[in-house]
Amino acid sequence: MYKIREMTIEDYEQIYCLWNEIEGLALSDADSRPNIELYLNRNKGLSFVCEENNKIIGTILTGHDGRRGFIYHLAVNPNFRKQKIGNKLVEMSLKKLEEQGIGKCHIFVIENNIGGNYFWSAIGWEKRSGFFVYSKDTNK
Repeated sequence: MYKIREMTIEDYEQIYCLWNEIEGLALSDADSRPNIELYLNRNKGLSFVCEENNKIIGTILTGHDGRRGFIYHLAVNPNFRKQKIGNKLVEMSLKKLEEQGIGKCHIFVIENNIGGNYFWSAIGWEKRSGFFVYSKDTNK
């Protein structure tokens, strides 16, 4: 049986390995251990892992900017899908955001991530349109 608990930086090696194996999940320098540690410290109590026999089989990285919540890296090992693990991770994160006064949450899903787009639509999230996302590396 699996259990869900708060994510800690001690989970980093396992979570990064899982993220690296998930099709459609993009990783960058922002996902380095020091950056994830900073993120977890800024967003205490909002990110979770799902474990079975001390092996991480699911993750959700969640935070907010004071107005809106953001979810990154919802990932479930393919061997454990269809057990509502992803749903439970999302529900826990949304509940914790709501407890902090955050009433709306966003997630960025890569356009050609068929499984990810299907999942978010299936659990009632609305696909947004009418705007573009722009990015810039601040060190360039």
